[in-house]
Amino acid sequence: MNSQVVWHDLECSGYEQDLPLWLELAAKQGPGARILDVGAGTGRVSLALARSGYEVVAVDLAAELLAALAERARADGLVLSTLAADARKLELADQQFALCAVPMQTIQLFGGTRARSEFIAVAGAHLRPGGVLAIAIAATRDFEEFEWHDGDPFPLPDIIEIDGSVYCSQPTVVRKDGDSFVLERRREVIDAVGGREQSQDVIVLDTVSVGELEEAGQRAGLKPLGVRAIDPTAEHIGSQVVLLGR
Repeated sequence: MNSQVVWHDLECSGYEQDLPLWLELAAKQGPGARILDVGAGTGRVSLALARSGYEVVAVDLAAELLAALAERARADGLVLSTLAADARKLELADQQFALCAVPMQTIQLFGGTRARSEFIAVAGAHLRPGGVLAIAIAATRDFEEFEWHDGDPFPLPDIIEIDGSVYCSQPTVVRKDGDSFVLERRREVIDAVGGREQSQDVIVLDTVSVGELEEAGQRAGLKPLGVRAIDPTAEHIGSQVVLLGR
C-alpha cells in the first residue's frame, strides 16, 4: 500500500463525528443528489455518501489518495467519480451540484484569505439553484498548545500494523504562529525485522472565522444559511460548519 495512503488513513479516516451532518445535508437535497466532496482523500466522506445513493465527485490534490478511493469504491460496488485537481481553480464545465462539502478544515489549508475567497467563488459557480456550500472550520478555542516529549503519556499515538510493519503517528506539537496553528507529528515505521524509519509531518492551519467565510460567500452571490456545530471528541477538536446557499 502506498505510504501516503497509509498515513492518511491512520491519521484521518477514523474520524466519524461529522458524517451524520454530511448525510443530513445531502438528504435535504433529495435522493440521488449530485455532491462534490472537496479534499476527499481516501474517501472517508465520499464513500459514506455514495453508499447512501448519492452521485459523488471526489476532488483532491493527491492522485495517490484518489486512486485508493476509487479502488475501495469498486470493491464495494459503488459508482463515483474522482478528480485530481486544485479546488481553488476547479473547472468542471457546466456541471452543477446540490451540495459542495468541504470537511475536516480543508479550507484552512488553502493559504490565505484571497485563496479561500477564490475557492468560494469557484464552488458557488458549480452549485445548482438551491444548492449548498458547507465548509468545516476548526473551533480554534478548542486548540490547546503543547509540546510532547518521549515518555509523556498523552496524547496517545495512532498505530496500525500492515503486512508485518507497524506504523506509528505521534502528535508532538500544537503551537500558535501568528494567524495560524502549526500541528506536528512524528511518523515512525518499524518493519518486521525491527528496522526503524522516522519522519516529521507538519500541517499549518490558518485561523478562519465564520464571518470571513460568510462575507466571501456574499461577494460570490451566496447567502448565509447559518452555522452547524460538530462536537469535539476525545481525539479531535470540535468544528463549525458554515452553510452558504445559491
